[in-house]
Amino acid sequence: MTAIKGRNVVVVGAQWGDEGKGKLVDWLTESAQGVVRFQGGHNAGHTLVINGVKTALHLIPSGIMRPGVKCYIGNGVVLSAAKLFDEIETLESRGVELRSRLRVSELCPLILPFHAALDVAREAAREQGGSEKIGTTGRGIGPAYEDKIARRALRVQDLKYPERFASKLHTLLTLHNHVLTTFLGSKSFDFGSTLAPYMKDGEVLFQAVYDEAMRHAELLKPMMADVSRELNEAHLKGENLLFEGAQGTLLDVDHGTYPFVTSSNCVAGNAAAGAGVGPGMLHYILGIAKAYCTRVGGGPFPTELEWEKAGTPGYHMSTIGAEKGVTTGRSRRCGWFDGALLKRSAQVNGLTGLCITKLDVLDGLKELKLCTGYELDGEVTDILPMGADDIARCKPIYETLEGWSESTVGVTQYDKLPAAARLYLQRIEQVTGVPIHVVSTSPDRDHTIMMRHPFLAD
Repeated sequence: MTAIKGRNVVVVGAQWGDEGKGKLVDWLTESAQGVVRFQGGHNAGHTLVINGVKTALHLIPSGIMRPGVKCYIGNGVVLSAAKLFDEIETLESRGVELRSRLRVSELCPLILPFHAALDVAREAAREQGGSEKIGTTGRGIGPAYEDKIARRALRVQDLKYPERFASKLHTLLTLHNHVLTTFLGSKSFDFGSTLAPYMKDGEVLFQAVYDEAMRHAELLKPMMADVSRELNEAHLKGENLLFEGAQGTLLDVDHGTYPFVTSSNCVAGNAAAGAGVGPGMLHYILGIAKAYCTRVGGGPFPTELEWEKAGTPGYHMSTIGAEKGVTTGRSRRCGWFDGALLKRSAQVNGLTGLCITKLDVLDGLKELKLCTGYELDGEVTDILPMGADDIARCKPIYETLEGWSESTVGVTQYDKLPAAARLYLQRIEQVTGVPIHVVSTSPDRDHTIMMRHPFLAD
């Protein structure tokens, strides 16, 4: 007898992150029994608005707001136990029951205070040395991934063995404190109040880190799991799974605007490696993109506008779109929709369909511009080049389209959108070569237009 297998969907950011993935994951979870986070750390930020109440998540999968749905943190995530329990306690204070539904891979590398100290010190050293800052969140994500790749990371499973944990922690601290004090000159940097309890004279203290880790170990043990096995078993039982990416494709460490990228693979293919499932279990890839573009931190941005000057389209996007980072509160840079960027994103993710978010932010603009390609060194290309240096030299080629004055806020039927808005969406499909299957018309969970549901097979 052939087992009934579930259908699985991957949600990825198709631009530079902050596209509104959290809302879509929460909304699609109505059709899923499990939601999986497969990369990144608490540098990500997903905002959900449910019945007018806003919830910000950083580590816990966005499906947690649906009662009865299991949430998994896969091995591809670097985990700060401190931040995880901060988030758990915040949700529990709002009446969300989650500990019985949250499963954490024993293979997750741990983010510890010395990782954040290294992150902060490196950015400060770049600035002092006259180099351009990468724009990291200072949360320790990159240094934690470095330890993973160097095969010296402490992982969640190490928390079960205090003596082994202490020995490995001592070795790591010796290495990283040497880098902090000797190479980076950490005594001259302000690490802020968050790191103060763990540091003295520019070094991270062993006992403070160890004691906190052991406190977290007891809380985390009931949630530790073989996530790969549980996901495969759920699939064979016929459960639908939703794989939730963090950041965006152009922040991918391989395929993004390197070196102005995050430290993990954000593309859809990493859902398999970062959760412990085979690629044949990934049935549909949904790319999330804003109806315009934003970017946080440094790095090239071909369609960037003047977004701090009142009366400009960029200022309109920034203010109406409330473009502030969920994790850091930094203002997001704003610009026109970039179709050439989306073609690259579609290529490296194998996108099945697009979800366009924040269409309502464009309400009231008399005209819109859409980038269809670039001029680069005297030649025209219709797809984003590889590498930050080439991208920085790109001059966007624009088409001008008519805007609309009617409100699209809360519209849930495609034919109820203004004619100009529908033409804008159709042109995005033509330029990118990817069909638009979903449109979001406000942050609220229910303000969504569905043309094709990702969980329904062809």
